[in-house]
Parts: sequence; structure tokens; C-alpha cells
Amino acid sequence: MFCYATGCTWEMPVRPPHARSSIPTLASVAEAAAVSRATVSRAFGAPEMLSRETVENVRATAARLGYEPNQAARALSTGRTGNLALVVPDITNPFFAVIMRGAQARARAEGFSLFLGDADETPTLEDELLSKLAPQVDGFVLVSPRMAHDRIQHHAARRPLVLINSDVPSLTRLLVDAGPSYARAVDLLAELGHRTIAYVAGPELSWSNAQRQQAVVAAAGSLDLNLTVLRTTRPSFAAGQDCAVQLIDGGMTAALAFDDTIAQGIIAGLAERAVSVPGDVSVVGCDGVTTTTTFPALTSIDTHCRAAGERVIEILISMLRGSDAGERRIVLPTDLVVRASTARAPARMGSARPRPGRAKTRPDTKPGRAAIAGSRS
Repeated sequence: MFCYATGCTWEMPVRPPHARSSIPTLASVAEAAAVSRATVSRAFGAPEMLSRETVENVRATAARLGYEPNQAARALSTGRTGNLALVVPDITNPFFAVIMRGAQARARAEGFSLFLGDADETPTLEDELLSKLAPQVDGFVLVSPRMAHDRIQHHAARRPLVLINSDVPSLTRLLVDAGPSYARAVDLLAELGHRTIAYVAGPELSWSNAQRQQAVVAAAGSLDLNLTVLRTTRPSFAAGQDCAVQLIDGGMTAALAFDDTIAQGIIAGLAERAVSVPGDVSVVGCDGVTTTTTFPALTSIDTHCRAAGERVIEILISMLRGSDAGERRIVLPTDLVVRASTARAPARMGSARPRPGRAKTRPDTKPGRAAIAGSRS
């Protein structure tokens, strides 16, 4: 070859005609795995059509060669992207993080990638995320949505969609039913001698919060306990801390929190005011995610959230493959696990009151009735 700029000539290396590209192709995977090209394509795009052994052989061969399926080409030819999306209201909440890990592990095992969307507890952002992700994914998992039911149904008409903790008629949904476990937790507190208790609520638009609050109100009423419901705007550690003053001010000896994150905040807020858990106030959480890292170890309702994440992906993929059609309402049980954050009520009821210089007490609510109070969070 001659260079006009320098006046030099040099020889260009010529690739032999039989030389192959170093980039593995579908054909090279098929040859190495001793299967047809169609089998390789199905192993990634429609594994349900093949035996498990064949799928494992093809994928192991592809991994060894460094082959990656062309998702854009597959989407054009099959109408499938190989992607799923999971949208949660708050990615920082450990409950949703564990659901995500379970969902991601199951999706990967089935050959799908999982996109994650964080709606920041905002219904309009949740709606926007589903609209923007729809062209890029084959289906959705929507966890604890805050959107109105009609908007959820709108998105379900565009893409296969499975819900966790939202009881929308006509759609497939998994419901983690913590209500019975909250009723058992109220029974436990009553057996321990607690008469003045609180439920520290979660988001107002949350199906889970409605179920849990109803269970606590009903159980407290049947046992003739004094119950106050403390409102929060977001289930966070800070919300729990803020509620500590109201617990002390109300002379409450036990608190049931919407989730473990709020419960941890309650324990911290009480500790800041020299109120002992469980000596002065017993605390119960929900989700069972961070219970053993809390001090004292947290009595909590185990929601088995990783298993829920795995299960919901299995259902969504079954829908995509045409083997799981129609509405399904699946209720998943929960378990109350008693640990060190609950104990007998103080000998003098209402002794969980502020030390000198702290908040003042106020009269208790009437037995068997629930009072509603706000939170600064």
C-alpha cells in the first residue's frame, strides 16, 4: 500500500480465507455444543421447548466461548426482548431490596435480564416508569404500587404484569398476608401485660398498611386494649425516630411498626431519650430482613420476601410462555418470630415516660378504641 503523505509503501497483512473471527457466533456455539442453530436460538429465547439438559449444555458452551445473544436481533425476529422490569416504591427499603434479589436470581436462571425502577413513593413517577419501560421489556412485576387501580389495569393491558401486595381484581397478584401475624403479635403483647399500645403506620396508599392496621385495630378491640395509630408519610428510620416522642408522651408500653425499618427507628429514638427496649417499651417489626442486626434482636413478622421475589418471576415467565393464563390470587403466609425486643409490660403501667426535661405525658385513649395521631416525618 502507498501513502501519499509520506511516499512510503508497505505490505498489508492478508487474513487467510479460512481464518475465523475471534467473536463467537450462534453457529460456532451450535458446532461446539453438537446441536443445531435452531436449538441454540431456543436455548436462549424459548428454553421451555427444550430439555433442561440441552439448555444447560448450550448455555455452558456459550459461556465457555464468550457468546452473547444479540438481543436487538432477537427482539426484531421474535418480538421478545429477553428483559423484565421490577418497579418498587422505595429501593432503599430492605424489604424491596430482598424481593429484588430473589427476583433477579430467578430471572437470570431463566435467561432473562431484570430492569429495576424506583418510584420514590410517587404514583405519577410509577406511572411514568411503566410507560417508558414498556417498549424495552416483555413484562412487569409491580411491587406495592401506589397508583390507582385503573392505571395499573391500563399498563396490564399493554404488557403481561404481576403484582405483589396490591389486590387488583382481574390481575394476577401475590399477596403477602401479614394480618394474621399482626393479630398474633397483639395477642402476645396482651399476654405480656401490655394495655396501652400503638401501631406506627406505613404509607396511606399501601395495601399492606391497610391490611396490617385493620388486623391490629380488630385484635386490640377484641382484647379491650388502648390503641393509638401513629401516622407517617414514609416508612423510614427517621419516621420511627420521630414517633418515639409520641410513644413516650402517650405512656405506651408497646409499639407495632409497619416494617422493620420503622421499628429500628423507634428503638433508636427511644434510646436517645433513655427509654429501654424492652424494659420500658416492647417493639414489634415486620418483614424479617434486618431483625438479627438490630439491638436488641427484633421481634418481627417474617414475610419470606426473597421467596416472594422468586415466585413472582416464575409466574410472570409462565405467563410469557403461555402456560399460565387468567387471573390468579395467591396469598402467601407469614410467621411471627419472637426475639428480644418484646418482654413483660413494666410493673407500673405507663412507666415508659420521659425523663426530666423530656416530653410530657398525656391521657391514654379509652380502652378498646383506636386514636389516630400524626407524625412529623
